[in-house]
Amino acid sequence: MFKAQFKNPRFILMLIFVITILSALADLPRVPVNIKYDGSNSSVLRKILGEKANGVKIDISTEIGGYFLSLFNGKFTRDLEVKKGLDISGGVSVLLQADMSKISFEDKEDALKSLRDVIERRVNLLGISEASVQTSRFNDEYRVIVELAGVFNAEEALSVIGQTAQLEFRTEAPAVIPEDSTDSAPLDVPSFEHTDLTGADLKKASVGFDTQGSVPTNEPIIQLQFNAEGTRKFKDITEKSLGKRVAIYLDETPIIAPVVESVITDGQAIIRGQFTLDEAKLLVTELNAGALPVPVKVLEQRTVGPSLGQESVVKSVYAGFVGLALVIAFMILYYGRLGIMASIALTIYGIVTLALYKLIPVVLTLPGLAGFILSIGMAVDANILIFERIKEELHADKPLSIALENGFGRSWDSIRDANMATLITTFILFNPFDWPFLPTSGAVRGFALTLALGIFISLFTGVFVTRNLVRVFYNASEIPRP
Repeated sequence: MFKAQFKNPRFILMLIFVITILSALADLPRVPVNIKYDGSNSSVLRKILGEKANGVKIDISTEIGGYFLSLFNGKFTRDLEVKKGLDISGGVSVLLQADMSKISFEDKEDALKSLRDVIERRVNLLGISEASVQTSRFNDEYRVIVELAGVFNAEEALSVIGQTAQLEFRTEAPAVIPEDSTDSAPLDVPSFEHTDLTGADLKKASVGFDTQGSVPTNEPIIQLQFNAEGTRKFKDITEKSLGKRVAIYLDETPIIAPVVESVITDGQAIIRGQFTLDEAKLLVTELNAGALPVPVKVLEQRTVGPSLGQESVVKSVYAGFVGLALVIAFMILYYGRLGIMASIALTIYGIVTLALYKLIPVVLTLPGLAGFILSIGMAVDANILIFERIKEELHADKPLSIALENGFGRSWDSIRDANMATLITTFILFNPFDWPFLPTSGAVRGFALTLALGIFISLFTGVFVTRNLVRVFYNASEIPRP
């Protein structure tokens, strides 16, 4: 029975209406609402209620919009605010060049990735939510582009992100029991003492799989390889810390604290911890950030003022509304009521798109806004193809139901192929695998992402939504025939 409901266009339209309302709620900006009313000051209310009007008082102070979303016991959270990029909210853009002179050729890519992750960690410690950290390579030059939206103290930001990563191994200190404590048990949280073993003594960390033991588990493990000096230091540490924890710190932040199970004399250590493959890769990247320290120098630094970004946004939003109004006007004037249905679908498209920008979230930049505005015009391409096909079918004197199904069905191949070609282009521009021979610019990627999202959503609104609107409200006599 429930399956049959999805074949009912009225039921489907109801679901679309619910999705649109939820999306509209997500789109609402945070707006303060203050309502105060004293009935004793209202002559009209006093005439109706008499003396009882003195007791009517309303005092509401709240906010609507800008909601915070928390699902699955807090595993998925969103603040439903539009994330603004550097060119919109203003901030600092820094181009850093990595000094790879002391890094072997085969380790340079790993070192650059580790450098990027270390800078991302430091940016997060600064509390910057709309930040972008990207890497690029040109010939033998390795660079990192850092964009910090909403940050205008460039010197403070550079003092944090421009430092070389510091990796340090620390041993577990003896438990300390406070003098005023009546409990003879040691504290559960251990403290750690500094050692002379640092990232300079670690050759490299890598991900492996546990194949040792009578029953190999093949679980991801982390393999550490020390140089000669590090081998000697690590041997001394494991001898003194047998059965205790040895913590590894990156930039004064502990990343892991495994227990020493045996004395390690060959400089080859293994860390087990029931890691997932992604967790193991992340830890290896962090360890290599200290094992392969990469100094950086500032090549370029610029500051974008918020007023310039805001002015550009106002113009872009104005252009978007003008474009939307012109498209809606054309569709209504040329296709009549059918154009109204396409305009409703286009409005739903805009509402759902903004909601997805907040849910994903998408950091909105000026090129991203350009991609969104471009996708508005493309959103009605499918409708035009479908409507023209329906007109041809009706011109051939086919019944309404057949003309509708043929209009949507036979137009689908053209709609699919045209949008697939555009999606391939957006994939190349977005370059999700960071291929060096493709664009890596954040501005280009922002344009590609918003355009690709627009295409997917326009397929939903232009075909699925419009089809059900036409099935419910369509009248063949109102279609202009060729």
